[in-house]
Amino acid sequence: MKKKILFLLMCIFPTLLIAQKSLLHFRNSKFVIAQFTDLHWTPTSPKCSETTATIRAVLESEKPDLAVLTGDVVTDTPAGEGWMAVATLFNEAEIPFVVVMGNHDAEYMEKDAIYDLLLKFPFYVGQKGPENITGCGNCVLPIYDSKEKEQIEALLYCIDSNDYQPNKFYGPYDWIHFDQIAWYREQSTSFTARNNGHPVPSLAFFHIPLVEYDQVASQAKLVGNKLEEEAHYSKVNAGLFSSFLDKKDVMGVFAGHDHDNDYIGMHMGIALGYGRVTGADAYGSLTRGARMIQLYEGESKFDSWVATSSGREVAYYYPSGMNSDEEQNLSYQQALDVSSDRHGVAYTYYEGNCKRVSDIAFCNRLQEGVMPTISIKEAIAKDHFAYQFRSLIQIPERGVYNFYTFSDDGSMLYIDGQVVVDNDGGHSGSRADGKIALEKGFHELCVSYFEDYMGQELEVGYSGRNVLETSLTENLLFLPTDESNLK
Repeated sequence: MKKKILFLLMCIFPTLLIAQKSLLHFRNSKFVIAQFTDLHWTPTSPKCSETTATIRAVLESEKPDLAVLTGDVVTDTPAGEGWMAVATLFNEAEIPFVVVMGNHDAEYMEKDAIYDLLLKFPFYVGQKGPENITGCGNCVLPIYDSKEKEQIEALLYCIDSNDYQPNKFYGPYDWIHFDQIAWYREQSTSFTARNNGHPVPSLAFFHIPLVEYDQVASQAKLVGNKLEEEAHYSKVNAGLFSSFLDKKDVMGVFAGHDHDNDYIGMHMGIALGYGRVTGADAYGSLTRGARMIQLYEGESKFDSWVATSSGREVAYYYPSGMNSDEEQNLSYQQALDVSSDRHGVAYTYYEGNCKRVSDIAFCNRLQEGVMPTISIKEAIAKDHFAYQFRSLIQIPERGVYNFYTFSDDGSMLYIDGQVVVDNDGGHSGSRADGKIALEKGFHELCVSYFEDYMGQELEVGYSGRNVLETSLTENLLFLPTDESNLK
């Protein structure tokens, strides 16, 4: 059978076996990926024409630099013909592509044979992967810079999430094994060392979602559709997500498997997303399409949206977690007509018992002054004290911004008199967030904080579409020329 397929390939593509595979590189400082998932290609089904039309429409409208197929690609016999048909779509479009295995692919054709076939196509840029680790197709794809084309600017980790395991006490599905995680860690360490000790901005692709997808879904800060429970992942947490956190390179993880989910959300600073189901023969009610991901050269940043034959859906922005609907639908707060070239924060210090921020009004006012930034380190008492901070924050560009406080005990953050972050009440260290649309320029920032007893902590920060999350340091905060402008 393999000889027959090879003969067909040589007939269809006369120069196929000697073609050079092009390196992936940024174009005009951007690199666009189309994630197609769960094609469930059934070679004898008339619906293959619908799947073909979806793929071609996305490739034509989005013109990606790479297509990533995240599993359950060909799920019926004759599988060899199915893989030929799918691979030919990308080869004819001259789009580089890579495939990671789903849980159904190996039911109809051995993984080794699938990759032996794919590697014959000149636009296939993946690898079969190391033989000494679990799975097949594990590989890392470097994306080079747009000018010299020698510097690696981003990495794509393609990992086999495997399929089933025999002990149903652990659920039906297998997991990404320790040797695969060790391989990722070795690769990450090596690329970081080559990049002068700086982690290379990376994405990871595989089929079966991680256990952490259940956690991000419970946070209810999602962009996209969540129409089924995350019950299909492996019940064993092998620690891949923890390794992503440890290595500090992976910005986003993209999976398939659950056809009625296509959401994306943030968990511990890493975006966890589903692709949009692509195959017409797959179950699910969502319009068929692909998830698009646009990387930015030299930045730990990407935009992502779903593309279908009808156009684009809501765009998600990493690392801010903002989305295009917020940009369009929120009312923007006008900047204040003030100016300042003097950094600082005005503060008032109180002592007294508080259970809520509103109780600060009944405390004893003991001290006023100016400090470089928002801090409670100079508090006189160890417990039962409070602060009110007042400053101007200079917003660099029009946009939606996410502010947060992490406090023990309660805190509230206001922008131009509007409550943005409500982290009130007596509690141990916890974080609360809030978003606000702001015009470029100066805006009034006020933070109220109280410490009840046992532990005290306050951190205030923000992020925007083009602003990495950061605490509010001295260079961001200003005092107006007339401090009476501060409420």
